[in-house]
Amino acid sequence: MLSFDPKDMPTNILHSYLLSAVSPRPIAFASTMDKDGNPNLSPFSFFNVFSSNPPIMVFSPSRRVRNNTTKHTLDNVEAIKEVVINVVNYEIVQQMSLSSTEYPQGVNEFEKAGLTMLKSDVVKPFRVAESPVQFECKVNDIIKLGTEGGAGNLIICEVVKFHVSKDVLNKDESINQKKLDLVARAGGSLYSRANKGFFEIPKPLSALGIGVDNLPEDIKNSMVLTGNDLGMLANVEAIPSKNEVEAFINSLGERYPNIKSATHREKHKLAHNYLSYGDVTSAWNILLS
Repeated sequence: MLSFDPKDMPTNILHSYLLSAVSPRPIAFASTMDKDGNPNLSPFSFFNVFSSNPPIMVFSPSRRVRNNTTKHTLDNVEAIKEVVINVVNYEIVQQMSLSSTEYPQGVNEFEKAGLTMLKSDVVKPFRVAESPVQFECKVNDIIKLGTEGGAGNLIICEVVKFHVSKDVLNKDESINQKKLDLVARAGGSLYSRANKGFFEIPKPLSALGIGVDNLPEDIKNSMVLTGNDLGMLANVEAIPSKNEVEAFINSLGERYPNIKSATHREKHKLAHNYLSYGDVTSAWNILLS
């Protein structure tokens, strides 16, 4: 057995060991608001429920390891001591991943991820309408665990109201875990789906994905493509050029001879199939053919 002393390890290596060993972890999809009223949305897997009377949840936005800066979520809850913690199920996992992209201050991650802002009843931050369970919370305390890169900040939240979709309830109004279909975070690019096991999502682009708000209207409003599909399509730095699309179509040969004359629905079905295998580039070229 290998043994390690955390004090002798680079923070990024220690971070990787900790997150790979302590997994899978539930995800707090945290919606906050800055002092100017701009919404922010970001996922955190340093998260759990710690009390039921009072109902307390804790999540921790860590200081960035690479440059020791703080995340917008932490800055926001220090200014506006309210947050909505939305749970993440498989239907929105790609959109959740896209929202973790480090967009500049003031950029609305709801729009970038193609998620719907739903007005809360008690707190100022918006809920994620697509999330099956949403917890409106007051921030009781923020405990800073350090001042260096990688240090956590425990945000202690008291649930003041919560909302549960009828779609995930049993007849007695208890939550059906299989219907809820939650996902959790593991090490590296791995996630765990409660119903299925591990799967992988590539980390969002450091160059910033274009966002769902910048997708062509026929794609954004597709009756075939799912929210996860849109999240994958939006996590590209640029849409393929006409020359790239033409080269892809030529490479298909006789596999799809009528692709150019296919209807939007037919193209969207084919693109959905490519996306199910993680092939975003081919899906884009099909959609633009």
